[in-house]
Amino acid sequence: MVGHGTWNQPAGTITDDTKQALCIARSLAEHRTFDPADIAERFVAWYDTDPFDIGGMTARSLRRLKRGDAWDEAGQHVWEQSSEGQNAGNGSVMRCPPLAIPSANEWDRLVQVSRESSQITHADPRCTYGCAVLNLTLAGLLDGADTPLRDALDYVGSDAPSELVTALQPVARGESPATLETSGYVVHSLQTALHDGLLAETAEEAIVTAVNRGGDTDTIGAITGAVAGARFGASDLPSRWISAIDETTDLESLSIQLAEM
Repeated sequence: MVGHGTWNQPAGTITDDTKQALCIARSLAEHRTFDPADIAERFVAWYDTDPFDIGGMTARSLRRLKRGDAWDEAGQHVWEQSSEGQNAGNGSVMRCPPLAIPSANEWDRLVQVSRESSQITHADPRCTYGCAVLNLTLAGLLDGADTPLRDALDYVGSDAPSELVTALQPVARGESPATLETSGYVVHSLQTALHDGLLAETAEEAIVTAVNRGGDTDTIGAITGAVAGARFGASDLPSRWISAIDETTDLESLSIQLAEM
């Protein structure tokens, strides 16, 4: 919203986070169901536009898709070939929130589609269950739950990686961890974004706090924004931000279509 920063883009420019979320949202709206093969094709078409920013695991997975890997194979192969520390990025959690809207009342289904959407590029369980926990939290917020993150963690239970659950439990209790990291590691990103999204007093406060922490700002901001949006509603977003985004009309139309599903 300041403009001409790291990537020298004008204010209001959406990044890879929102671009991929739009791929998911448009696929859902067009097919009226979750179609991972179609979503994978849309990711590849976006990749072919030569985006100015893209995550490493995402790029490697999409290149494999272009070479003929199936939607549920590319991310798996990339994960298996990646060393610890390079195998659990935040590239799938940043784009998954559109899935929470049509499946908000079907939690088994929401876990399934969230994990499968991650599998396209990020097959590590910390990523697949990270998407599930985030989307269950969003579903709880949309339903007015008092303890949405705690409910989400209880729902996935022992199936989710212990590292992910341990990092999010303090946030679920309303506590602030001593350190909130802003790396591209999925556990760090979810802990920081859920903390800021769930504890702030307004959507603007949540998003500005998250982005101004530095680090992987667009992804942590995107996740926080999804939480804040579900918690406070679109009307709480500053109009000066909405007017700066060229895709606002498309986003509003898609949100209505997903809600009707």
